[in-house]
Amino acid sequence: MVAVRNRSRDAPAVPVAGGRQSGAAWREAVSTSPGAGIDEIDVLVVGAGPVGLTAAAELRRHGVGGRIVDRLATPQHYAKAVGVQPRTMEVWDAMGMVRAALDEAVPMHGQLLFVDGRPGPRIELALPPDIPYGFAALPQYTTERLLTEHLAGYGTPVERGTELVSVEQDPDSVRAVLRTASGPRELRARYVIGCDGAHSLVRKAAGLRFEGDAFPEQYMLGDVEVEWDLPTGYGVRATHHDADGRVDDLLVCIPLPGRGRYRMSMMVPDELAGPGAADGVAHGLEDGAAPELRHIQAVLDRLSPRPAHASALRWSSTFRISHRLVDRYRAGRLFLAGDAAHIHPPTGAQGMNTGIQDAYNLAWKLALAVRGVGADGLLDSYHAERHPVGEEVVGRTVRNARSGAQASPGSAEDLDTVLRREAQLLVGYPDSPLVDPGTDGGPGGPEPGGRAPDCRGLTRDLASYPVRLFDLLRGPRHTLLFHVDAATPGDLVTTCAVAALSTAHGLLDVYALLAPDAPAPRWRLPTARDSDGEFRAAYAARPGEAFLIRPDGHLAGRFHPPTPEGLATCLRRTFGTG
Repeated sequence: MVAVRNRSRDAPAVPVAGGRQSGAAWREAVSTSPGAGIDEIDVLVVGAGPVGLTAAAELRRHGVGGRIVDRLATPQHYAKAVGVQPRTMEVWDAMGMVRAALDEAVPMHGQLLFVDGRPGPRIELALPPDIPYGFAALPQYTTERLLTEHLAGYGTPVERGTELVSVEQDPDSVRAVLRTASGPRELRARYVIGCDGAHSLVRKAAGLRFEGDAFPEQYMLGDVEVEWDLPTGYGVRATHHDADGRVDDLLVCIPLPGRGRYRMSMMVPDELAGPGAADGVAHGLEDGAAPELRHIQAVLDRLSPRPAHASALRWSSTFRISHRLVDRYRAGRLFLAGDAAHIHPPTGAQGMNTGIQDAYNLAWKLALAVRGVGADGLLDSYHAERHPVGEEVVGRTVRNARSGAQASPGSAEDLDTVLRREAQLLVGYPDSPLVDPGTDGGPGGPEPGGRAPDCRGLTRDLASYPVRLFDLLRGPRHTLLFHVDAATPGDLVTTCAVAALSTAHGLLDVYALLAPDAPAPRWRLPTARDSDGEFRAAYAARPGEAFLIRPDGHLAGRFHPPTPEGLATCLRRTFGTG
């Protein structure tokens, strides 16, 4: 088991039993187990971390059944991944769980930098008002608890103490063997999603390459309370350089919920250094002696910019960092997400958030495939869209880790771009096979493949309060928006809507967004009025223009003028003939 120091109310890690049988031996045990049956399910999710829980919950929201298993008998109570990006908050909004996250998280106002004992630039994590959520910090175990509770609302429990032993696929299904407390069990799934971490069995079974390297440094983590006079809500990064300009000492502190509580990471002292991983993928928490409070206090004494006293150590561990990227996110009926597909330095809190968006991208596509209405190339778009994202994140975090920087503030415009990228608001799929390259991008606003931005100030006849665009996009289906002014032909809107609904097998929500001076339409179509003009401004919407938005909040296409044929052509990239 990973050596982790636990204190007070934190639950201990559960060791994995030794003396494991090979996959072949377990397959034999399954075949001879009395009363053993073969369950048939749609999707098996392996791993109940934030990524696996997101995948399972989104599959259920999209109407697909399945199971989620995790080898640990109880969740780990460690604050490993703690940064929550604004885009992840938007994802949780669409999933219907953002209120619970807002109740638990604390804001990240910015970062204080100190270099060789001197104050460096102060980074303010201030986003413009068109972004509905800010940067936040939340311990990973709380994120997992919220997602587990959200998943339970669909009637799906996490099957803990259940370990995947082997997977074999044929053209029609995947055969999985599970080790459970009551003995081996076999099931057949139409698809398997491997969210089982850096040492993924699903990835190994698929025969996929996981190329990259490891950083030579070893680090330690500690969840502690600190008494100092630095401003609350700010991360702290303090570095010291040797005579050659290389970082030889490091302190990174991320605020957590609680008075003076931080998750701190530091270089490990020689007495705690340990060996790397047995399979060569040196990443994450490690075996070896766990750091004590004195080790953390020693680093604070050297690097803290202000007098600091650490106490209340909840847990601690040593860890290593690698950077690796799988060559393919899909192998037949096997899919990878999160650390199973990409690992990299924790700079900028990109890892968990990228994995959550992997799952968010994949789930709705798998749901259409399970329903039998997905286009032939729909599932291949998962790799086409998410692999470039993983490649960019791995490359950027490695560069930043080696340079010792997270972001380099420049002009106001440059900083805005940096913050939006770190917030994962610039992730887009312009080269996706699901995006129609022939659609007109228009004079500004979001491009096809890009994130569909939120806007405020929409009004509806039966609501005495304004609503947001995200309120209209919260359903699990595609959404078609028409920007309607006084000159927009009503028959064009209805004809296009009918064609789009037919092509999408009815899995489409349609809204007319009326300009402030547009008369109330006579057609039977849901409407909202762009009373303050925020939608027109955010989307650079032209009269009569149509916007097709996917279930994951990305723009599939924009059409000016819209035609039934153009909309149907774009939708057929996603939907099959059924």
